[in-house]
Amino acid sequence: MGKMAAAVGSVTTLVTEPGEDAFRKLFRFYRQSRPGTTDLGGVIDFSAAHAARGTGPAAHKVVRSQLSVCSVSEHDAHRAGLQPVSKWRAYGLEGYPGYQWHWVKQCLKLYSQKPNVCNLDKHMTKEETQDLWEQSKDFLRYKEVNKRRPRSLLEKLRWVTLGYHYNWDKQVAAACGFQGFRAEAGILNYYRLDSTLGIHVDRSELDHSKPLLSFSFGQSAIFLLGGLKRDEAPTAMFMHSGDIMVMSGFSRLLNHAVPRVLPHPEGEGLPHCLETPPPGVLPRESVVEPCSVEDWQVCASYLKTARVNMTVRQVLATDQDFPLEPTEEKKRDITIEGSCHLDDQNCQVKRPRLHPNS
Repeated sequence: MGKMAAAVGSVTTLVTEPGEDAFRKLFRFYRQSRPGTTDLGGVIDFSAAHAARGTGPAAHKVVRSQLSVCSVSEHDAHRAGLQPVSKWRAYGLEGYPGYQWHWVKQCLKLYSQKPNVCNLDKHMTKEETQDLWEQSKDFLRYKEVNKRRPRSLLEKLRWVTLGYHYNWDKQVAAACGFQGFRAEAGILNYYRLDSTLGIHVDRSELDHSKPLLSFSFGQSAIFLLGGLKRDEAPTAMFMHSGDIMVMSGFSRLLNHAVPRVLPHPEGEGLPHCLETPPPGVLPRESVVEPCSVEDWQVCASYLKTARVNMTVRQVLATDQDFPLEPTEEKKRDITIEGSCHLDDQNCQVKRPRLHPNS
């Protein structure tokens, strides 16, 4: 009990203590915390029924947000594999204005393919990274049998950049009041349990007036949302599987980070929302593709110790055009320089570290 009280006291001190780089202090606290030894009562949990009236230090910041559900039909939501619109809930934070299996499989099997650029490209040939899914699926399906095996290439994947257009992002943006949102680019981040995402601001887009949509799948993580400067203490919140975050307006250019991915409380396991295998029969006109038993086994094995996050962005304003396409070699360098990289303790692939002031 003494240790728990000390942990709560440490959080309170970190959050309220004025000083240089308060964000970094709280980031370090959550990164070094251990399950079962640290009270995470200060982390906002939007999935809890009492989210809007919790008792944690930051509970007063949580407010219910109105959704323009009339902008999205139940039919369109069903086609995209989303929950019924009537079940959608949105929350905001005071001071910050502004069908999972299908998408998990897309992130692991489809989006990891070429010509999309990933962190492995700087250290491996195109032939070696041609189809990460095919090279990794048997390793993952039989992971329980051979736990001492080296990590598969899919498990070494940390980020992928891509440009694409899909239906579900427009549905979510419309429901949140952002009519006309165009999904023009995306970044996928693949987290292991020892991965973190450093403190950063997303500035790469040419038009910052459009929202950034973030989709989470797999194990839960602690997300820190700070201010315009690093000396403003951030607010901590859980990101669970299936959660969608919209950063818009003032919050679009705020410092944020992920100091910790949390292991399943019962050891290696799936979040409750992913325990049921995908349905064998899909509704007519569905944009969701069938997921085979084999693919489901690979995805399930991967997500027992991992988290996938997808951020969707509109890069250009209405009258803007993309710059001239750079050469392939320059494109690889630009992507690597401009991306925010994940750090973990055991990955065998070396990656550039995020500049502390970026």
